Amino acid sequence: MEGQVQQGYQNPFASQQMGQHVNHGTVHIEQSRAITEAQGKLLLAKKFPRDEALAYSKIMTSCQRPALAAVGEYAYPRGGQKVSGPSIRLAEELARCWGNIDYGIRELSRQEGNSEMEAYAWDVETNTYSSQKFTVRHIRDKRGGGVALTDERDIYEITANMGGRRLRARLLAILPPDLVDAAVNRCRKTLAGDNEEPVADRVRRSVEAFGRFGVNAGHLSTYLGKSLDDCLPEDIANLQAVYNSIKGGQAQASDFFSMRSHESEAGDLNAEIKQAQTA
Repeated sequence: MEGQVQQGYQNPFASQQMGQHVNHGTVHIEQSRAITEAQGKLLLAKKFPRDEALAYSKIMTSCQRPALAAVGEYAYPRGGQKVSGPSIRLAEELARCWGNIDYGIRELSRQEGNSEMEAYAWDVETNTYSSQKFTVRHIRDKRGGGVALTDERDIYEITANMGGRRLRARLLAILPPDLVDAAVNRCRKTLAGDNEEPVADRVRRSVEAFGRFGVNAGHLSTYLGKSLDDCLPEDIANLQAVYNSIKGGQAQASDFFSMRSHESEAGDLNAEIKQAQTA
């Protein structure tokens, strides 16, 4: 469930109205501790302000690393068009290099069957704060209906997964848009640019990676509209964004690839994806 989004110049640790199920004593202690920590962070940010030119250089250097570039972007279909953007991994790296940014996901309270969560990002230097509160149901969707989660590890995984998506949005809300665009473009150039590995080998690795989601070479060829033998480095970058989206659970393989044209491998593709993601 989506919750309220707050953004602007404010005290992120101000007292707020709490429900009856919340332990008020514990919350008061945590608020006092958080205020003390916040004051320390504000002092450090004033004493050590970010060097924007140096931060930009660090970001470009990070985006030149193939490991980050490979997971720097995701893509998913919406309304017949492909929507793409920076991944949570890239957003976190941008925050690290930009500096003086505090961010995270926290569980505010837990009731039977759901957790009240908050994702937040705070530019300590400019005191720009963006947060989103949301509720995560302790249910994993499966064929035939949802399954209630009782194991603590399963609950942690689903809350962390749901929180990661909101955290990405909160980070992007406070980071300079032109900085984000430059980082995404640099990641694309890294994937498509000079690479010692031949394109044919990179295509082969892509086919192997997509194979765990029930997608074969024919599906990839149809999606690109060309033979895999004619792939360009830009096509590899395109496939990488799609792969990141499927692997991260933001989209399903059937959103990109039609199984009807490959009847010999027909099956429940979405079931294969969920099985691979939980393996």
